Amino acid sequence: MIRSALIAMAALLALAAALPAAAQDWPSKPVKFVVPFPPGGSVDPLARLLGAKLADALKQQFVVENKPGAGGSIGTAFAAKSPADGYTFVFVFDSHAVNPALLSNLPFNTVRDFAPVMLVGKAPYAIATQAAKPWKTFAEVVSASKAKPESVSVGSVGNGTLGHLVLVMAQQMGGFKVTHAPYAGGGPMTQNVLGGQIEMGIGSVALLSPQVRSGKMRALAVTGEARVPSMPEVPTLIEQGFPGLTAFAWWGIFTPTGTPKTIIDKFNAELVKVLGQTEVRKTLTETLGMELVVSSPDALQQWTLGEMSKWDKVIKESNIRTD
Repeated sequence: MIRSALIAMAALLALAAALPAAAQDWPSKPVKFVVPFPPGGSVDPLARLLGAKLADALKQQFVVENKPGAGGSIGTAFAAKSPADGYTFVFVFDSHAVNPALLSNLPFNTVRDFAPVMLVGKAPYAIATQAAKPWKTFAEVVSASKAKPESVSVGSVGNGTLGHLVLVMAQQMGGFKVTHAPYAGGGPMTQNVLGGQIEMGIGSVALLSPQVRSGKMRALAVTGEARVPSMPEVPTLIEQGFPGLTAFAWWGIFTPTGTPKTIIDKFNAELVKVLGQTEVRKTLTETLGMELVVSSPDALQQWTLGEMSKWDKVIKESNIRTD
């Protein structure tokens, strides 16, 4: 019995010794957070907030690198090609689950090339306009667009993002036509709504809440099944004549496939600690309007597969194109 226990212990020690050094003392050098969108949206501040808190906790640098373009696929492709050593993570938005159905030349496999880390949170979309604009509801926008097709310009955070798909579906259901203005990310779109270059924008509640709360924008609709606590006065699209039209923005973290599970598990555990901090939760939920999920890696994978299936069906049935 004792001899068997000693043999088992020796085997475990040998296994531990065989693990890569990176898996034992991670992080031993700066960690890269790839954000496939420009600064100013909702993905960038999330990555920077978590990076700062993790740096304090783990006494190592967490460096955010913005690599925007093509609905998030350029930066995500960069992450896919990075070493699977636990020092590159990519912060994705909902476009991560939509791009496979829209982009035939996607330079990575969304399922095979990434290992899941965490579904951080989700939030409905909001459609908002500059406060000086005349519309008070989305129904008024529909009426204006029917009277003069394509006279109203609506920005999204990129071709193929859920915001874009919501606009396409709303137009098909409502029989009206707006002019779509795609942007590389939420920051540039928000600035152009505020500057009057476009009439309105569709972005996550997390993106647009600060502008609505400040009085610079007026929200006209949200895309959840029910109204959201941060915008209780804003009706859903369902309430405004679009039955069943719902969509949720979401924020997830992935790493290249092959990254040691020990590192992924440690990183997930550290994220749970950070996201449990009162000030972090307050920033993400009250300031950004995000519903925190804080999932396991497996739960993120299941969520992603579900979203891919859902939107692939919508795209094919509606014959949606990004051009």
